[in-house]
Amino acid sequence: MLAEERFALILDLLAEKRTATVQELCEALNASESTIRRDLTELDRQGRLNKVHGGATLPNGQFLADEPTMAAKESLAVSQKQSIAEAAAALITAEDFVYVDAGTSTLAMVRALNGPALEAHYVTNGIAHARLLAQKSCHVCLPGGLLRPRTEAIIGAAAVTALQQFNFTKAFMGANGVAMEAGFTTPDPEEAAVKAAAIRRARQTWFLTDDSKFGRIYPAVISALGDAAILTNRCPDPKYGQLTLVKETER
Repeated sequence: MLAEERFALILDLLAEKRTATVQELCEALNASESTIRRDLTELDRQGRLNKVHGGATLPNGQFLADEPTMAAKESLAVSQKQSIAEAAAALITAEDFVYVDAGTSTLAMVRALNGPALEAHYVTNGIAHARLLAQKSCHVCLPGGLLRPRTEAIIGAAAVTALQQFNFTKAFMGANGVAMEAGFTTPDPEEAAVKAAAIRRARQTWFLTDDSKFGRIYPAVISALGDAAILTNRCPDPKYGQLTLVKETER
């Protein structure tokens, strides 16, 4: 695993737990203690975490920019994503024309599709999503554009233009961060533009976000909080429910 990937995973784990010991990070990343300590020293030097005796903490109001690869994110919040995925899949009917955003939470939803949902029509900018939908014998369309290797997502002006030709009954989206004032955010501006284009063409939009994403802010804004509903395993603050529809799978 590259140093940048370890940095991103360390910050993701800290964003979820706020604190972590060196031993916890060693186990989570399958890395040696000396490697983790060097990583923490470098991230502390960059001001992205606070290195403390035996571990690290996140500063208050942490602003994040790094993004793990698809493969790295697959190992994060697995059970939470599964419960969200099953609830999302249950919202799809045979008559729906659905946009599926790239990302691991939405990929889990595609895995969970069954019954009438398999008769729906799909558009996705996720390469893995399109492959899995095809394997399930679903009707699936991929927009043209550039492939972003880190997230395996199709992005760029061609993708935005292609999405403007559709009217979706439902869109299922991913985001790296969800915050009351900042809204739904992600690290890459081009990927944010594709997400925003899909939302504008959807009658109903759901962001599939596990509870670790709340309160996190990334550089590129996708949309305001009120532009979409949230499907999560657990919402940490009831104030979100005053700003948009929030559905929790653990309640």
